[in-house]
Amino acid sequence: MNELIVHQVNITHYRLVELANLADQAKPFYDWVERTAKRLTGSHKDLNQILMSVSKSELISIIDACYHEREEKRPLLFDGIGRVYPHNKACFYFFAWIIRDAPQQRLAPLITRMRKLKKIKKIAAETDTLAELIVEYRSWVQSFSWLTVREVIIDRLEGSRRSIKGHYLEASARTAIITAFQNHYAIHGNYGKYKKIIIADKQIKINQHTIDVSVELIPSDGSPKKIILMPIKTRETEGGGHSHLFTRDIMASIGELKDDPQSYYIIVVIVALNWSISELGNMQNKIDKLFHFNMNPNQFLGFDDCSQIELNKYIQDILSYG
Repeated sequence: MNELIVHQVNITHYRLVELANLADQAKPFYDWVERTAKRLTGSHKDLNQILMSVSKSELISIIDACYHEREEKRPLLFDGIGRVYPHNKACFYFFAWIIRDAPQQRLAPLITRMRKLKKIKKIAAETDTLAELIVEYRSWVQSFSWLTVREVIIDRLEGSRRSIKGHYLEASARTAIITAFQNHYAIHGNYGKYKKIIIADKQIKINQHTIDVSVELIPSDGSPKKIILMPIKTRETEGGGHSHLFTRDIMASIGELKDDPQSYYIIVVIVALNWSISELGNMQNKIDKLFHFNMNPNQFLGFDDCSQIELNKYIQDILSYG
């Protein structure tokens, strides 16, 4: 991204770009809700028109169907650092975001109170509450179009990012892998030969090795799962001897993982200045995919367009049949 300089002052809004990219990954979830609404109402209208016109009972049926979707090849929804929400929470947040602010802090306690008073199940309480809010306030909101919802999601993601203590580079890499999976889902409506993907919401440890981002791929045919591992390596110094030592450490850990009977796909992300070309070549021959960003980690703003497209294609190959 080019820096935005006005009167010799950098006013670049890096965070907006990051959050907008992450918000775009909610589009498959929006489209899935729209398909559900069309199926249940028999309507050809878009989600905005359906939500603006259906009765409360129809709206309850739509929301309830989203909660109880049994198909595991369903889209995902994420927080401000790219962690996946459990499906029921994703449904609650999606419908709550479009009609009310701070669903976790303000709305969830009210739902807890009504459950104590009426002894009803959580999903029923949430569904009734969300339907009531949408019917009551939709004339004030006026639009549930994707562009309107996208702006709301950007704002909600910014709020969740502020409240989460996480690793910035880890969040950027997780966003990239999410984008690749959601790109496939947006095109095909599924995850290829896998019935479900599970994106870890934090670092995992395999033997003595910490992996920043990981994804479990659960096959549809019952065969053993596959795991994508994405270690992220950074150095603020400019390569040299550090490059060789660090490459050696990476290769030692990769060698142990490759010897494990579990089937792994290994994607290494390096953010460092002037990393040795020969060292990168040696590493590339031992792993499945390598992304090197030739910059100081403090300047890293996530995957650029070319790198994201390359990652999208790689994930497409993993998910495809054959």
